[in-house]
Amino acid sequence: MTDPNPILDHARTLTRRAFFGRSATGLGAAALGSLLAGESALPDQRAAGGSGSQNGLPGIPHHPPRVKRVIYLLQNGAPSHVDLFDWKPALKRWHGTQIPDAIVGGKRFSTMTGSQKERPVLSEITKFARHGQSGATVSDFMPHTAAIADRLCFIKSMHTTQVNHAPAITYFMSGDERPGRPSMGAWLSYGLGSEANDVPTFVAMTSRDKEASCGQIFYDYYWGSGFLPSVYQGVKFRGSGEPVLYLTDPPGLSRELRRGMLDDLAALNRKRARNVGDPEIETRIAQYEMAYRMQTSVPELTDFSTEPPHVLEMYGPDVRRKGSFAYNCLMARRLAERGSRFIQLMHAGWDQHRNLNTQLKIQCTDTDAPSAALVRDLEQRGLLDDTLVIWGGEFGRTPFVQGKLGASNQGRDHHPYVFTIWLAGGGIKPGFTYGGSDDFGFNVAHDGVSVHDFQATILHLLGIDHQRLTYRFQGRRYRLTDVHGQVVRPILA
Repeated sequence: MTDPNPILDHARTLTRRAFFGRSATGLGAAALGSLLAGESALPDQRAAGGSGSQNGLPGIPHHPPRVKRVIYLLQNGAPSHVDLFDWKPALKRWHGTQIPDAIVGGKRFSTMTGSQKERPVLSEITKFARHGQSGATVSDFMPHTAAIADRLCFIKSMHTTQVNHAPAITYFMSGDERPGRPSMGAWLSYGLGSEANDVPTFVAMTSRDKEASCGQIFYDYYWGSGFLPSVYQGVKFRGSGEPVLYLTDPPGLSRELRRGMLDDLAALNRKRARNVGDPEIETRIAQYEMAYRMQTSVPELTDFSTEPPHVLEMYGPDVRRKGSFAYNCLMARRLAERGSRFIQLMHAGWDQHRNLNTQLKIQCTDTDAPSAALVRDLEQRGLLDDTLVIWGGEFGRTPFVQGKLGASNQGRDHHPYVFTIWLAGGGIKPGFTYGGSDDFGFNVAHDGVSVHDFQATILHLLGIDHQRLTYRFQGRRYRLTDVHGQVVRPILA
């Protein structure tokens, strides 16, 4: 018999399976409520692909930010620091001589040289010179980067714990070598929210060397949201065809009809969200709305016809080739001025195990001018003051040779123990070099910077205390820097 009290009647008929299912829904509803900060955060204030509410989390920024956005030029495969930035005269003196055991100290390497008995020192294959008033050492393979040396801050004491590509990249991007954590862009989208409603807050673009010299894979979790709601994940802009899939309406579907369909679909989704409290329903609504707005913004974004000829020339001959590093660098500037907060460019091909003599110069030729042009372009438009540009790989390369010394196919193996990156933009000391390696470019000599230190510093520049940006998941609070990290204050302007 049905109880006149519907709550008691419902309790009597609730199965064990339904109870646990409804309990999980309740937790989801609570999470949704906290994410939306109450009913004031309407679905149309949220943007797909890494945009939370316009204002981000309450209380953030924790302190006045130095920059508003980040452009990360991640050089997949690991550029050789001893051939490009970290000039070591000792390598020339020791060339062909076994690197001292006291330097190597039982360090582990990849399987490609882990069992290699002979490890003769390989001198730099480039020529170095000092540039600008800062006197920064840059190789002749990178003349455009050398020309902006006084705008850059070189960190020559980076080190990591990872010796293989995928875990090392994952470590840089998410603070953990294992997939499943939110990427840096997702954390920033979650904490800071969005500055625009017609371009994604977090965008990822990939490119690779034209020769396809290495088989590195771009995994989606490099720009994923991990355990954060998927509204914060990066939007992948493709290098061919439509930049973003499914933006174009089918033939015969008018703009007005599309708007009406989205309004009806949003009403159904909101009703479902109220019933089950699943935050991913709000993500779906936001994705549809962002896609609708991007139908107008993306064609304009990708139209380079309005760019002055001297700007296109600055980025180099590949700038009009979709999917090239040069094209992506110009896209990054255009996204930055339209409000994207984290723009992640990943360029593969730096993995010179057996082709150092040929491929290193090709990689530099493809990436040097566009990287420098991006810094110059941002500066000319007044955007560099509140933009942080980062250039670097997931580790460096060994000062000793991989393979046979002097062979046409000689190379260098992965080297996590010290390497170089550079930064430019707001809040960073220009024309400054921080940290240093030993005489062989093998170990940190002073002022080491760990991956978590690096991440803490980026968050600090954006006005975030890395210890306070957390998300509760599976019973503990997680953060980008895990339980580590110190802000590298000497590099701050």
